[in-house]
This record gives sequence, structure tokens and C-alpha cells, in this order.
Amino acid sequence: MADESRKILIIDDEAGMRHMLRVVLERAGYRVGEAETAVRGLEELSCNPYSLVLCDIRMPELDGLGFLRELKKRNLPFTIIMMSAYGSIDTAVECLKQGAYDYISKPFKPDEIVLTIRKAEERLFLLQENAQLRKTFGKPESVDDLVYASASIRTLIDQIRQVAGATSPVLVTGETGTGKELIARALHFSGPRKDKPYLAVNCSAIATNLLESELFGHARGAFTGADKARDGLFLAADGGTLFLDEIGELSLELQPKLLRVLQEGEVLRVGETRPRKVDTRVVVATARDLNEEVDQGRFRSDLFFRLAVIELNIPPLRERREDIPVLADYFVQRIAARERREPPAIHPAVHDRLQNYRWPGNVRELENYLEKTMIFCRDDELRPESLPPEVRRESRENLNDLSLKQATQRLEREYIIKALAETDGNRTRAAKLLELSLRALQYKIKEYGLN
Repeated sequence: MADESRKILIIDDEAGMRHMLRVVLERAGYRVGEAETAVRGLEELSCNPYSLVLCDIRMPELDGLGFLRELKKRNLPFTIIMMSAYGSIDTAVECLKQGAYDYISKPFKPDEIVLTIRKAEERLFLLQENAQLRKTFGKPESVDDLVYASASIRTLIDQIRQVAGATSPVLVTGETGTGKELIARALHFSGPRKDKPYLAVNCSAIATNLLESELFGHARGAFTGADKARDGLFLAADGGTLFLDEIGELSLELQPKLLRVLQEGEVLRVGETRPRKVDTRVVVATARDLNEEVDQGRFRSDLFFRLAVIELNIPPLRERREDIPVLADYFVQRIAARERREPPAIHPAVHDRLQNYRWPGNVRELENYLEKTMIFCRDDELRPESLPPEVRRESRENLNDLSLKQATQRLEREYIIKALAETDGNRTRAAKLLELSLRALQYKIKEYGLN
């Protein structure tokens, strides 16, 4: 039986056809609305919620194809099934081109129309489910989507909010795997350019002779193989943001051309003599020390100073270990959603092991290790023995090397977490359990990033 909350609109100029469809669909558990013309159908769809539309093709005033075009023009995204007694392959193809989900020829059997509708419902459900999964577990967009617990990342997020609306270039620095592109995306999607293009390119992944054309575009015939003109990434991202990763790898030959774009706001395509105006915000990232690159003569000082108007640094994961448990929980949920399985629980000892590993590859390494762990562990709970050997081994070694001060802080943090869990987050009661003043507990909660 179909979900009774589903409502279907029938658009057909024949009253007998509308009545027959209503009877069939109501028996199948649907709620039904009717419209005798496509114009009346458009009015109905603008005012009332429907999950699906059955529409005839041959109607007076406005036919089915015209109805589909009007839907597209008015940006009304409905699942449409077209019907006709005068159908042809060309008509069906044209309906699909105009956005219809399916096409069915009259006369049809009751079971046939119900089956077609249920197939459309399954598709709609999958689309909605995928959209929700992307929203919940896809790449973070704005700063509100970033996952963290540490004070250092909270400070970084405050900085992003302050500069998101600026037009100046931004230099994002940090070790490999810290999430520099996530920060670039957060800058873009937290500012006024969020509805414009966001494009990214890795400067180390493209040969120098190709990178110039990739960035700035080229005229037809500018070089062998340039059989047609092409806009580069700067023009493609006009009004939006262009993220240049590994900017330290940009050749000395291309550096002055990038500087010109930043200073003049115009791009010169390869093979042309007239520059084109462009309004593209530039965000660059590097794991290198650009000051040292300048000293070594590998990076132009004028370009460095232009890029470093705003500099955002991402601390390595080992310096913000309080982020590790929340990131681990997030990645486990995301990986489980992607694999269409129930997310396993995480044993507290797993968090301990993860927090005591040095993570030279930072957040990217953490995600990769958890994905590897979940591939081989199909249990309902991730336990320490599920982790890769190198994480278990180094965690034990680090535990042996901890100072007394570090051990005390670690134990204190764990006790605060347990007290808050036992009191459902009631800080006054948790303070009594810990034999602390409420003020002291609030200070420690802030210190350990437990907000």
C-alpha cells in the first residue's frame, strides 16, 4: 500500500479519464487532486503540495509539452508522468527532454499506471535520501558545517567569519592533510559569493605549459591543438572563488601573470592581446614555508605579500587532540552512511588510542585509517583491536612517554566527560560529583574544549 501522505494531481480535459484515475489511485492508497486544463494545473501546483503529476499531452489552450515548459520556466520541480492516446516515440522523447520522468500510452491497465507511479516514487525517495546524505555527511560547506571541539579551530572559524565577505586574497597554511581546501570552501560558502562558482585546481598536478591555459584560458589557434577558444578557471569562476592548492609549486614563469590578475583584476588569455576584466576571489594554500621559498628565490616576494594579505593557519591534529574524538565519530557516521550500514558504536578505548597517535598525515590520515578499520570490522562496535597495528603500537608507546602533567590533564578531562554524561550535561550536579566549584568546572570545560 502506498504512503497515504502522497498526493497526486491529475491533469486531463476528459472528465471520464480523471474519474477513472481517481478511483484507481484512491484504491491504491493515494490522495488525488484534479485539474481539467494545464493552466488550472499550474495554478493548483503553485498553491498546494503534490508529490507527483499525471498529465495528458493533448489538451486545449495549453498542451502537455507547453505545461512542461511552463513548469521549467517557473522553477516548479515536480515528478511528471505524461499520458497520451496519440503517442509516438518522438513525442515521448520530447517529453523526457522537457523534464518528464516517464511517458505512458493510453489506454493503460490500472496496474500499469500504479506500477509506473510506484517506480517514480522509489526514484524520488532515492533522490531525497541521497540529497540528505550529501547534506549530512558530504563535504562541509560553510563554517557551520565544520566539525571540531578545540579552542584553536574555534578561533580559526571566528577569523573565517570576519574575512568571508572580503575580496582580498587569502593564504591558507598548514601541514598536509589538515583540511586546507575545507577552509577554502568554508570561506566561499560563508560569504556573499556562495551562490557563484567555486573552482579548485592543484598547481602541482598540471604541467607548467598547460597550467597557464588552464588558469587564464586561450584563443583559438594559440598553440597546437587549440582548435577552439577556451575560458580559463579565472573567467569560469567570475563572481565566485578560485582555490589554488599547492601555490608554492607555481613556476616563476607564471607567478607574474598571477600577480597581474590580483593587482589589475584582469586576465589575458594565451594568444590574445586584449585583457578581460574578472572578479574572482583567490584563495591559495600551501604546506611549504613561503617565507623560506622567497629567501631561496623560488617565490616572488611581491606575489607573496599580495597573497598573504589575509593568512589563516590550520594547526596540526597533534596540537588539537580534543578534535580527534568528534572527528572520529563524524567520519564513522559518514563512512557508514556511504556504505549503507548502521554506524558501529566506538569503544572509549578507541578514542584513547586515537588521541595518543601522532597523526603525521593529520585529518586525512585519521579518515583513511577509520575507513580501513570499518572495511575489515563489520561488528556493532569498534574496539582497540580493530585499529591498524601502527596506531595501536604507537599509542601504547606514547602512553609510556606521557609526562605526569599530561597524564593528570588526561585523567581530569575523562572524569569531567563521565560526570557530565552521568548528569545529562547538568554542570551544577557534575561539579558536585567532581567536588569542584561550578566556576572551576566551567573553566575546565572551556580549557578542554568540551563545550
